[in-house]
Amino acid sequence: MQVLTGMPSGFPALVLNADFRPLSYFPLSLWSWEEVIKAVWQDRVEVVATYDKVVRSPSMEMQLPSVVCLKSYVDQDRNPAFTRFNVFLRDGFACQYCGGGGTAQDLTFDHILPRSQGGITSWTNIVTACSPCNLKKGGRTPMQAQMPLRRKVGRPNAWQLQQAGRRFPPQTLHRSWIDYLYWDIELEA
Repeated sequence: MQVLTGMPSGFPALVLNADFRPLSYFPLSLWSWEEVIKAVWQDRVEVVATYDKVVRSPSMEMQLPSVVCLKSYVDQDRNPAFTRFNVFLRDGFACQYCGGGGTAQDLTFDHILPRSQGGITSWTNIVTACSPCNLKKGGRTPMQAQMPLRRKVGRPNAWQLQQAGRRFPPQTLHRSWIDYLYWDIELEA
């Protein structure tokens, strides 16, 4: 992981909830500088840290925020949406049959109970599978295919997805974000 002392391209700002924790770890809750300026203007966020970059309009100038905190707390206990990304995150971006990992482009959804046998698309019937395992399993159940699942599946809560996201720190972080993130980070001198 690289920690930038200079400004990252695009000048994104880390967005913290009102309790000073990131809204999301994976993907990391970042807003574009344009979104942040609008939120500051609408008095929805408090600026916590800034870059050494100034933007100007005819009537004002402002340092670009690098960290902002929402003024109103966003409840994190809501049920996560059932999305391909969240299933991959729940499963650690690894095939639940062979344990192989990959990028989201290399992985697929697999119905534990195939749709041809009445299976539905839900948190408890979908797992992450690599393409070779998905093809090998075909329209059979894991038992029929003799491909046991590596772990039991279920609907994660928001906290479980946040914890899963913390296993995948971004490759590049800005120094001003470090105090608000909870990864083991070694700063370069």
